[in-house]
Amino acid sequence: MTTIPPSALELERRAFRRRRERRSVLVAIASTLALAAIVWVTVINTEGWAKVQASFFDPEIALEALPKVWDGFLINLTVLGIAVFTVGAAALALALLRTLRGPVFFPVRMLAAGYTDLFRGLPFIIVLYLVGFGLPTILNQRIDEIVLGVLAITLTYSAYVAEVIRAGIESVHPSQRLAARALGLNHWQTLRRVVLPQALRKMTPPLMNDFISMQKDVGLISILAALDAIARAKGVVATTYNFTPYVVAGILFVLLAIPTIRLTDWYTAKLREREQTGSIL
Repeated sequence: MTTIPPSALELERRAFRRRRERRSVLVAIASTLALAAIVWVTVINTEGWAKVQASFFDPEIALEALPKVWDGFLINLTVLGIAVFTVGAAALALALLRTLRGPVFFPVRMLAAGYTDLFRGLPFIIVLYLVGFGLPTILNQRIDEIVLGVLAITLTYSAYVAEVIRAGIESVHPSQRLAARALGLNHWQTLRRVVLPQALRKMTPPLMNDFISMQKDVGLISILAALDAIARAKGVVATTYNFTPYVVAGILFVLLAIPTIRLTDWYTAKLREREQTGSIL
């Protein structure tokens, strides 16, 4: 089989692309070195940096605090793992209630809209106080901190996630519903088989962003006297008079969030590439 050699124009294009790639690499290296020099001059090479390093980045205290902070971090992971399912179930129910058609469902839609407006407006820390200290007082009994944390997160984040799901459902063109109904599917079959599968592609990136936010806010359950990562770090700080344990707890939360962040970026890029495939000539 005879291979046709590339034309002179194609060779010129390849050479141009190689030159542009080499120039981009050189510019990236130069800008990185310039940024490192600026950070060195303005931050690290200053009198106050030694004090900051001693107060927040002490390796010995970090190693001492890590086992205790990790034990508390497992509580955060437990609350997060349970809340993922409770938030998903409550948000899906709210979204479906808000998408019900017909005047007979107006009270239900109004209640669902009021719920989402209320808990999207309330700061999460206030919800924690109301749930953590109000509910045990009403019931006149002690409630486990994990249960209270899951309940507070569910109340708040189900409102956010419900709006994402509702927006995804309403982004599906009405012709898809009409076609499904013409084929004999009822309302719930249309949602399950036609609308939700299409809406899921649009909903996934914002849902993953809400999940990242939920990962961070799980750290606030220390307000409920739960011995989570933040509370354990606070205990070590009280004995060492050093803030390094807080940094250790923060690093654990960052390590938890990074895989989700990278997965979100990858899926968003893949979705954008899929949508733009037909427009690239």
